[in-house]
Amino acid sequence: MTTRRRRPIHKTSRRCTTPRFVPATITELSRVQLLARLPGEKLGEIAQHMEREDVPPGRAVVREGDDAERFYVVLSGLFAVSQEDLGPRRVLRPGDYFGEVGLAMDVPRTASVRALTPAVVASCDRAAFDKLLRPLFADD
Repeated sequence: MTTRRRRPIHKTSRRCTTPRFVPATITELSRVQLLARLPGEKLGEIAQHMEREDVPPGRAVVREGDDAERFYVVLSGLFAVSQEDLGPRRVLRPGDYFGEVGLAMDVPRTASVRALTPAVVASCDRAAFDKLLRPLFADD
């Protein structure tokens, strides 16, 4: 029996054209009311922790009752916010954000958010939220 030598897989292979992590841009984040007044340097730091994600229509980004793990900003598209007991609550548009309640208060998700149209969000994990974004909610 002969064995074939396999080609080594290189981490720098150019075959993969889609990066795993695509950060949001400073321009995109400057359109979010919460972040609009921050200096460019601070926006740049936040942008490096905000991962862009395409969301197809109908997909739930977060579900009421789930653990809160990420903070989101809407870059494009429309999202419906609903609660089991109260039904539809509002529509989120580009520049809006969600997920801060669960992270700031360390509680499960208080609502579900589902894409109504093809959309794009940028999100960060709890550690980045605590370090970079939680202070923005301190005055609320």
